[in-house]
Amino acid sequence: MRNLRLIPRLDVKQNWLIKGVQMEGWRKVGDPAEVARRYAAQGADELVFMDVVASLYERNNLHEIVEQVASSVFIPLTVGGGIRTPEDVGQLLARGADKVALNTAATRDPKLITEISDQFGAQATVVSIEAIRNGAGRWQAMTDNGRNHTGRDAVEWAREVEACGAGELLVTSIDCDGLGKGYEIDLIRRITDVVAIPVVASGGVGSAAHLTDLIDRTEASAAAIAQALHWKKLTIGDLRAVLAGAGCFVRPLPEGVADGSVEARS
Repeated sequence: MRNLRLIPRLDVKQNWLIKGVQMEGWRKVGDPAEVARRYAAQGADELVFMDVVASLYERNNLHEIVEQVASSVFIPLTVGGGIRTPEDVGQLLARGADKVALNTAATRDPKLITEISDQFGAQATVVSIEAIRNGAGRWQAMTDNGRNHTGRDAVEWAREVEACGAGELLVTSIDCDGLGKGYEIDLIRRITDVVAIPVVASGGVGSAAHLTDLIDRTEASAAAIAQALHWKKLTIGDLRAVLAGAGCFVRPLPEGVADGSVEARS
């Protein structure tokens, strides 16, 4: 039985949960810790937090939020943005993160991936690949929320970071992000074809059919969802129903939650 994890993605800017389109034009959504707790109670399998202005301040600013969420939410937390050293990783893990997501620093020095994987384990070492179309069937890896080019082919970069020791990939299509028109299926399929580690697909889901498409056409291990949940187009319960209908494993709900849609339609 296939196990596809449902992972709400929470982009944070200065203590606000925000969401944009193609990583621009951010709008405030609410309190990230409060929303994280709600999604966890509804049956999310994991959570991803990304500090979208970490490059500006040259550090991750989510320590307090991570501590708040980890003290009351008991599903894995991945935290990314501004992570440049093993010391940064240690601080986030000490505050309750289970995994860290690397991007900019890893593209500058891939040996950092190996260093972190060796010290903290591959299971805690995620590489975030922000990909933008660069011609037919090609994507370039970007950094700093899609602002800076790396010159790296996204698919080849995925292969390289696996060899460096990454235990998971978070692959975001900048072209599809926030549009609600579906995942960049070709990109996800190309990457899952060349790596053996889990791939989290991010960017574009707007309907239950898009999750079905991801299940049917790729080997993704998880689906990251943001705007469709934040703007209440979908609930965790809706997505769990898609998994059940596709014959995927569905984790039992927390006690007292009937259908995974608590407060979602309010």
